[in-house]
Amino acid sequence: MEENAYIPMDVIYDFMIAVFEGLGTPTEDACICADVLITADLRGIRSHGVARLKYYYDRIQAGLHRTKTQIEIVKETPTTALVDGHHGMGHVIAHHSMRMAMDKAKQFGLGAVSVRNGTHYGIAGYYPLMAAKEGMLGLSVTNARPTVAPTFGAEAMLGTNPIAFAAPSDMDYPFCFDAATSTSSRGKIEVLARAEKPVPGGWAIDEQGQPITDADQILQGLDRTTAALVPLGGVGELFAGYKGYDLATMVEILCASLSGGMFLKDLSGFAEDGSRRPFMLGQFFLAIDIEHFVPLEVSKRITGQIMRALQDARKQTGQERIYVAGEKEYEMEHKVRKQGIPINRSLRRDLQTVRDGLGIAGYEPYF
Repeated sequence: MEENAYIPMDVIYDFMIAVFEGLGTPTEDACICADVLITADLRGIRSHGVARLKYYYDRIQAGLHRTKTQIEIVKETPTTALVDGHHGMGHVIAHHSMRMAMDKAKQFGLGAVSVRNGTHYGIAGYYPLMAAKEGMLGLSVTNARPTVAPTFGAEAMLGTNPIAFAAPSDMDYPFCFDAATSTSSRGKIEVLARAEKPVPGGWAIDEQGQPITDADQILQGLDRTTAALVPLGGVGELFAGYKGYDLATMVEILCASLSGGMFLKDLSGFAEDGSRRPFMLGQFFLAIDIEHFVPLEVSKRITGQIMRALQDARKQTGQERIYVAGEKEYEMEHKVRKQGIPINRSLRRDLQTVRDGLGIAGYEPYF
């Protein structure tokens, strides 16, 4: 059974704050972490919302994330900065870095911040949306632990390395693209595993390059390096899998070469002796202040015209709508705010484990 309960958004949000606080995260930072996760659930990205809470709980308990985030500015110019996150809470590091990029962009037109020693920061789209809300273009990319094989390879080398971009528009919502550079993210496979559903063919391969569709087998194989995800576009060159492979590599370069940080297999989370260690991720944030180019209303109108023209294009037989990036998420947010966040039995057990582990009271009626 996949979904058997809908929990009010405010209940989930408050619970997540209590969890992060219970783990030692200062209240202000706990609110940032919870806001990133609840935004994922509101936008229908279930793999990165409350479903990720136990993931952070386990990593914090293992000492892989530091709950008291120390952000060090290693180098700074009027338009750029290099930040060392010292393995703190990724959401907090990223929020601070995007804010810094936006402040620089407001003054000089462009702001770029590179991060080393970061940790998992939730949905990449959260941070460009920060910029779009303030009349800017935003870009965010992050590398990740190796789970994706290069084209013609059968060994996980690259992370899912998402790319996120947002632009304000005169529509009711901004344009917001947020996607992994692999055919699927690990999180989507985790969602299918919880629902006891198979994975579509073409998402993952084994050591011989053969497709795997059992979600648990894929997740175990990723941990044991006996499986790999496939680049965006698919296996080989027929459907341009090399494009996803090269985009992932582009992200790796932006995140590692501008931060002087780790890359590829050094992001596995394991030291040479096999012991666990922080993942030491790299991230890159860019903000562009539109008013330094054209009036904001002109840019918003043109972006909206582009979006509407695409939506109004001739449709394929049997198709009623053409969507633009950010549209489904906008509609999903209204739905989730009204009906709550879906919690299946597997996720309910995870939340109970976290609740009981921290001795958090008051949520028993929900999970």
